[in-house]
Amino acid sequence: MRRRLRDNALGLVFGLLFLVVLAAQALAGHADYNQQQVTEGLEPISLARYVTSASFGVDVAENWQSEYLQFFLFIYLTVWLLQRGSPESKPLDRPGRETDKEQKVGPYADDDSPRWAKLGGVRLWLFANSLGLVMGLIFVLSWLAQSIAGVAAFNEEQLGNLQDPVTWSQYLAEPDFWNRTLQNWQSELLAVASMVILSIYLRQRGSPQSKPVGTANTATGIEG
Repeated sequence: MRRRLRDNALGLVFGLLFLVVLAAQALAGHADYNQQQVTEGLEPISLARYVTSASFGVDVAENWQSEYLQFFLFIYLTVWLLQRGSPESKPLDRPGRETDKEQKVGPYADDDSPRWAKLGGVRLWLFANSLGLVMGLIFVLSWLAQSIAGVAAFNEEQLGNLQDPVTWSQYLAEPDFWNRTLQNWQSELLAVASMVILSIYLRQRGSPQSKPVGTANTATGIEG
């Protein structure tokens, strides 16, 4: 059991932190929502009702979609785009999808390679692009969830202000939707750019996201 925990510690810790922070967001969001309700002369709602509300749903989904957009773009763009000196980049002499031999697919697969890596055709293509495809799919689904929860929350506010509700397609053209979307996109893209560039010059000893401490700043695609 101890070895299993050690071997899966990174995923387990981040999964636990995710649940803790999500619960904390629910509590803080519930308190903030009820504070606004009281300010407007309305009745507070229960925590259970809040976490199943459109207001909570849109807040969660808008963060998820921006995170998965970041992963999707980073996965695909790093196939072709390089950054001299960054461990987040491939070596400068290896842009593109690389050869079958370098990727260990088909006849070049190892004995312990995943089964679909040893095959050809559609199955090999799907497996060879599965990470980016899944990240892109999660992004699209979470963005769709944001738009659906967002239009419900937006219409609640519209009705509260004695204004006409809007349809889903109309909401996609509303500033509220794009303000929620773009404020998350810009922060994620800034974070990626910061990681790519700062890792050229700065180090974190023992981290695979950093180059070894004594490695030259110009060394590219080398992880600690």
